[in-house]
Amino acid sequence: MNIFSRYLIKNIFLGFTAAAALLIPLFSTFDFINELDDVSSGGYHWTQALMVVLMKLPRCLIDLGPFIALLGGIVGLGQLSKSLELTAMRVSGLSVVRIAMITLCAGFIFTLALSALDEWVASPLQQRALQLKDNAEARSDNPSGSANTLWARRNNEFVTIKTLDEYNRPAGIEIFRYHQDLTLDYYLYAKTATVSNDGNWTLHGVNRKNWLNGNETSQFHDSMPWQSIFNHTSLEELMMPSDSFSVAQLNHYISYLRATEQPELEFRIALWQKLGRPILILAMILLAVPFTFSNPRAPGVGSRLAAGAIIGLLTYVSDQIIVNLGLLFSFNAPLTAIFPPLALLAVALKLVTQFDKRH
Repeated sequence: MNIFSRYLIKNIFLGFTAAAALLIPLFSTFDFINELDDVSSGGYHWTQALMVVLMKLPRCLIDLGPFIALLGGIVGLGQLSKSLELTAMRVSGLSVVRIAMITLCAGFIFTLALSALDEWVASPLQQRALQLKDNAEARSDNPSGSANTLWARRNNEFVTIKTLDEYNRPAGIEIFRYHQDLTLDYYLYAKTATVSNDGNWTLHGVNRKNWLNGNETSQFHDSMPWQSIFNHTSLEELMMPSDSFSVAQLNHYISYLRATEQPELEFRIALWQKLGRPILILAMILLAVPFTFSNPRAPGVGSRLAAGAIIGLLTYVSDQIIVNLGLLFSFNAPLTAIFPPLALLAVALKLVTQFDKRH
């Protein structure tokens, strides 16, 4: 790597830093305002909301990675273009394609750093933040109802858990058992449950309803045993949203969903989105090169940043639309999550080669 390459990469990372310093406080403020809606007396306090937002900062950085790549690339290269340093590099023999490849190297380093941060820092911290919030809301007299409901299936038995209480015990448990002809056999509702070391559950405050020959009978039990279908699986992990999982957790959860015959498409798409995000980041940073060379005599980078923000927003919205359409119509998960970043990367490469021919 020669001195030109090191100098370009250094300035691009300075652009990444400037973009992150602008975007992360802005979006974290919005996140904190959103968390304040769930604050209640005797439960979720504003100090805990602030802690949750701070613990989710690494996730915010990862989610904003494509925006940071595009805006940071525009800032870093734009400053070099404004000071005519890019012109000097071009005169010394660097082509637009070569500059794009050096920019891409900076993108690879940025992508590897974000991937490591996602797997070993952002996911654990986000899960701890969500557990902190759920535990605080469980102590409130007026829970917000933001906790995730867990569904599971074993043959003709369906189970749903509303939430975990402040001691991480399942609460609001409903069990539906069906006959082979899909008529309801019995229904159980338990207020709470305790989990033994062997994985078996003891249900507490149980209301049971049975149906036989069209007749309904009701019974109440202070406690009763139940052979859980969640053996060897962490309930805290299962209650988490898909975007908080690491790659290893997603693989484990997808295997669990297959074993319990539950829909897995949402989590397969989430897994492929994690694999597709590096491609999206590389595509966005390549787009910074045409922005830089499109108007080299511009007095500043403000207009380019505005255009970059619009491109980034449209890319994000388009990606979310495609993902939701994939969930709605059960599209192929790899195609749904990988095709848009690959298409954008191809467009960016095409633009770079065109600008290289023009200049």
